[in-house]
Amino acid sequence: MYGTPHIVSDVMTTTVAAVGRRAPFKELVEMMQDWQVSAVPVIEGEGLVVGVVSEADMLPKEELRDDPAEEYRQLRPPADMAKGEAITAGDLMTSPAVTVRANATLAEAARTMARARVKRLPVVDETGMLEGVVSRADLLKVFLRDDQEIEEEVRREIVARLFPPPDSAVELRVEDGVVTVVGRIRDTSLVPVAARLVRAVEGVVDVRFDLAPGRRAAEA
Repeated sequence: MYGTPHIVSDVMTTTVAAVGRRAPFKELVEMMQDWQVSAVPVIEGEGLVVGVVSEADMLPKEELRDDPAEEYRQLRPPADMAKGEAITAGDLMTSPAVTVRANATLAEAARTMARARVKRLPVVDETGMLEGVVSRADLLKVFLRDDQEIEEEVRREIVARLFPPPDSAVELRVEDGVVTVVGRIRDTSLVPVAARLVRAVEGVVDVRFDLAPGRRAAEA
């Protein structure tokens, strides 16, 4: 995209709840409740991230609490069975932690979350030291961008470059993040290019086109 994309450091939370390896199970539950988070980084030393404990890591404790039948237990992965017996963060955590750097784009962070199937990522520096946490909700903040601001960027950086007058006559509307481009253009083969570029603009939810060949294209 043409504009400078937001990066993780723009939206991440820098005041972070974190625990050491020896943190007990109940403390983890209390911390998640108090901080209203679904996972906490596990650190050692001055803040080196060595793992993450999530609600999913802790749920086997309740899942297996009433000693289910052996047939059910055999269906569960051995790691989950072990976590059902764990009582400290070091035994519960998923390690190595899936992390992201502060200078990663929001799109890169979103892809990392999707691949790892996690809701939150510790943000670390080049040495693995904890700098913050970014959540799914943080990444969605980009869609709070004002429609007028989106329209101005699309008009300036994309429409003006791909469909300049007098060969093209294009009108642009943005409503609730949906960009609509209508009018006549000289080269309709540029529409897929325009669609890709518009979707790359932060805050854009979708893009729609109602375009017809311009005069010169029709006469060719």
